[in-house]
Amino acid sequence: MRELSGQSTSTIDAVRPANKRGAARLAAVQALYQMEVSGAGLDEVLAEYETTRLGCDVDGEQYLAADAGWFRGIVAGVVARQKSLDPTINRALTPDWPLARIEVLLRAILRAATFELTERPDVPHAVVIDEYVDVAHAFFDDDVAAMVNGVLDRIAHGRVPGDAPGGSGS
Repeated sequence: MRELSGQSTSTIDAVRPANKRGAARLAAVQALYQMEVSGAGLDEVLAEYETTRLGCDVDGEQYLAADAGWFRGIVAGVVARQKSLDPTINRALTPDWPLARIEVLLRAILRAATFELTERPDVPHAVVIDEYVDVAHAFFDDDVAAMVNGVLDRIAHGRVPGDAPGGSGS
C-alpha cells in the first residue's frame, strides 16, 4: 500500500487524469480515513479539507482542484448513512472477510463508492465503479483494486442478498 500521508491527487493521474469530481472522490476517501483513524468530527474535517487541501499546495504537493460540493456530499453522506451502507458492503464481501476485518483505507473507499451507488442514481454505476477502482489503484496493488471492482459490481447490479436489483437504495 502506498503511504497515505502527503498523498495528493497527482498519484491518481498515473491511472487516469482526475477531473474535479474524481479529485473530490479521492479527497473524500482520505477525509473518511482521517476521521476513522483520528476520531475527528465531520465539520472539523470538512473545514480542514476545504480550506487547506482541495486545490492547495500541501508540503510541496499540489492537490488538484476538487468539486467541494461533491466532496462534502460524499463525506457527509457516508457519515449520515454508514449504518445502512456497512451491511450492504458486508453482504457483498466474502464471509471470511467482513468489513470489520478490512483495512481502514479500503473501508473508506468501499463506503464512499457504496454511498454513490445507492444514493446518487443520477451518476451511472459504471462511472462510480471506474472512479473508485482508480482511487484504489492510487493506494493498493492490482489485486485489491480488482476486489474493489468485484464488490462494487455486486452492489451496483443488485447481486447482494437483501438489496433491491439495481442498487438504487432510494
